Amino acid sequence: MPLTVLIPMVVLGIAGIALLLHLAGRSQRCVLTPVSAEMAWLRQFPGDRVAEATVARDGHAALILTDHGPGLLWAFGADTVARRLLDYDLIDRGDRLRVVFHDFTAPTVTLTLDPFERRHWLNRMQTP
Repeated sequence: MPLTVLIPMVVLGIAGIALLLHLAGRSQRCVLTPVSAEMAWLRQFPGDRVAEATVARDGHAALILTDHGPGLLWAFGADTVARRLLDYDLIDRGDRLRVVFHDFTAPTVTLTLDPFERRHWLNRMQTP
């Protein structure tokens, strides 16, 4: 098959699949509840015992307290990412809290929290 036919077929096929997934609602960010946050955490760290799951008001992040210490779970598209809060920096920018992990596999995450949530999360994140 000539490339002049193959390339448009591949490009249109990928675009069509992306459009179908978007129309089916598969491109929306997941919204967490305390139960779904706990289940998502246990999917990543099955040996942990979750003591508390505090979900942000926008539903796109959760602070997880476990027997191994605090952890952070956040929406990454339709799935979630979970990291233990072991080696990180916090940058407080008023209405946003930026967490910079010292791990090349974890991205920097920016959390949108109201002032009450931000204070609560800061206290809980620094709990040993």
